[in-house]
This record gives sequence, C-alpha cells and structure tokens, in this order.
Amino acid sequence: MIHFTTRRTALAALGLGAAMTLLAPLASAQSVADIKKKGEVTIGMLVDFPPYGTTNSKNEPDGYDADVAKLLAKDWGVKANIVPVTGPNRIPFLLTNKVDLLVASLAVTPDRAKQVQFSQPYAAATIVLYGKTGAAIKSAADLKGQRVGVARASTQDVAVTKAAPEGTEIRRFDDDASAMQALMSGQVDAIGCSVTVAAQIAKRVPPKTFENKFTLVQQNMAIAMRPGQDELAKAVNDFVQKNTANGELNKLYNKWLQSDLPSFN
Repeated sequence: MIHFTTRRTALAALGLGAAMTLLAPLASAQSVADIKKKGEVTIGMLVDFPPYGTTNSKNEPDGYDADVAKLLAKDWGVKANIVPVTGPNRIPFLLTNKVDLLVASLAVTPDRAKQVQFSQPYAAATIVLYGKTGAAIKSAADLKGQRVGVARASTQDVAVTKAAPEGTEIRRFDDDASAMQALMSGQVDAIGCSVTVAAQIAKRVPPKTFENKFTLVQQNMAIAMRPGQDELAKAVNDFVQKNTANGELNKLYNKWLQSDLPSFN
C-alpha cells in the first residue's frame, strides 16, 4: 500500500514536471528589448537546403536565410548568432528555447501554425512551368498535347500530374538535371521545376529562349517564433514589411535565387 501511494505521488510529480516543461516556452516569451539587452539574437537555420540555407568555404552558414538573419540582427542593432538546425529538430529547438527565432525555410502550414507563431512570408519555394518563349502555354489547360518533363516523384511531378489535363504527355526523368537537358535538347516542350532550376537553365542558353509560363505551386515561408510572443511578432513583421517595401529582401532573393521576390497572397 505504501509502495502504491509513493508510486502514484511520483507519477503525479512527473506529470506536473511534464506540464511545466510544456508551459515553459510560453512562460519565457522574449521581447526585442530582451534580445537587445542580450546583445545578440539566436536564430535557427537550415544549412542543407541551398540556395536558402547552405555553408560557405569557411563552413559558416550562408544563403538567402543567412543573409535575412544577418539583416534582421543589423536592423535591431545586435549580433546574429546563427545555429544550424535540421528539418525535424528546428521546431523543437525553438520550443525548448535553444533559439530565439527560426529563419529556416519553414513553409507555412495549418499544422505548423498550431505549434509556432508565424511572421508574414519572407520567401517562397516556387515551382513553375518553364517552356519556350512564345509557346502558347498560359495555364494548365494549355498542356494538352504538350510534352512536359519532371523529376520523378518530386514536388513538381506531383504538381504537374495534378494540374495537367488528359492528353498531356508527362515524361519523368531521374533528376532535375536530366529534365533540364531534355528541355534544352528539345525532347520536351516544357518542364515543371523550381525557379532556381529555371534560373540555371537561363544562364546556359541564349537570352529569352525560355520563360516561366505559370506558377504550379508556391509554398510561402515565414519566420517562426514561440506562441504568445505578440510583441516580438510585431517587430519581426515590421522588419519584413520594411525590407520588402525598400527592396532589400528582393535584392537578397535575386542574389540567391536569380528571380524577384514573389508576391504573397
């Protein structure tokens, strides 16, 4: 009997501890004033998702996200402490206070919005239909009778397969490089690809050979904070709005993705 009571008390204590752990992120909401007092903002970032997140020759975080993180720190007058994270651990790192913010190519989804507080979008992963300039392809309906290349089992494969009408000839290749080559050699009329891949093709052919026909999918990415950090969220949104309006984010986007910052609906 004594053993049972002790065990139950211990379990209750463990339950309370777990509850406190779950509540801890909300209890430690930070403000910009806190960050400025600390003198640095700790930002989680992917380093295995180029051109958004990568490393330079010195093995330091680099890419669009790194430049955005540094610009944010500069705006706030603090040092940027960039911490590499992975896809699976980036939200746990935020919720357990290992980082103040995430600038980590985090696509905005309803499920994620239940876990974190998102800013306004600062980037997007855009998949386009890319084909010969002047070809009469303005929407998915125009793909009937066209040969469209995609990297097999990719996001663009799924998007093209979903959008293309019956009568579209979808040719699947092992990777983006093979699809690119198929387009440049005339084996296909267009390909589904990211704007980054489209920019790579444009560098290899004469100007205006190909163009973006229409957008297949756009996944908006936002800066993430812990829930309940309304003051911090306002400051981050002010940063995004200001640097969208003055063109700074567009400059960085062009630097890394060779395309303009998309409009966010």
